[in-house]
Amino acid sequence: MAFSLSRLVPRLAERLGGPLPGHEAHLRMAPRNPSRRADLSVGARDCRDAGVLLLLHPDDADPSVVLTVRRDHLPDHAGQISFPGGRRERDESLPDTALREAEEEINLPPASVDVLGALTPLFIPPSNFCVHPFVGHTPSPASLRPTDAEVGRILQVPLARLLDPAARTTETRPLNGRDVDVPYYDVAGHTVWGATAMMLAEFLAVVRDATASAE
Repeated sequence: MAFSLSRLVPRLAERLGGPLPGHEAHLRMAPRNPSRRADLSVGARDCRDAGVLLLLHPDDADPSVVLTVRRDHLPDHAGQISFPGGRRERDESLPDTALREAEEEINLPPASVDVLGALTPLFIPPSNFCVHPFVGHTPSPASLRPTDAEVGRILQVPLARLLDPAARTTETRPLNGRDVDVPYYDVAGHTVWGATAMMLAEFLAVVRDATASAE
């Protein structure tokens, strides 16, 4: 990573205010299933809104991206990796949803987060959620710890590792009765795929644009 977090943040905020890579970036990490390449744009869908926080955290010389690992005993999505976030409550803004959920899941005080902007919302057909990702950062290190019954671990992945092309790979998985090539990020032995990988792909594209503009 060529920039410290303090130098990256203003460029990232500026880039998030412009046109986003959107679903072109999402599709780079979507399962290669021709029969299910559905339109994942939110538009005017009748869906359940959720907000998630893509948090940049200052770790030594290189910022990290914060992810959560769901507990293994859960009946749904056990062991899967995601961003802190969840369903919007009545009369709550989507950025506030993301911040509230981050506090509930990883002990992150909302006042400690500077929200830089939003990424492109993503529709998740199986759950009928429209997920709205927000990018934020903490100027100083926070005492992150799992504080939710569903969160087993917190992963703080160096941004430089995610930007490394070697972090992205593909495997074949059985999905809906057929073998499908599934792109994913290999994060310290953990597999980040699906909606989380798709949102992460757009974020990384934005970071590359923001850093390239300074070169």
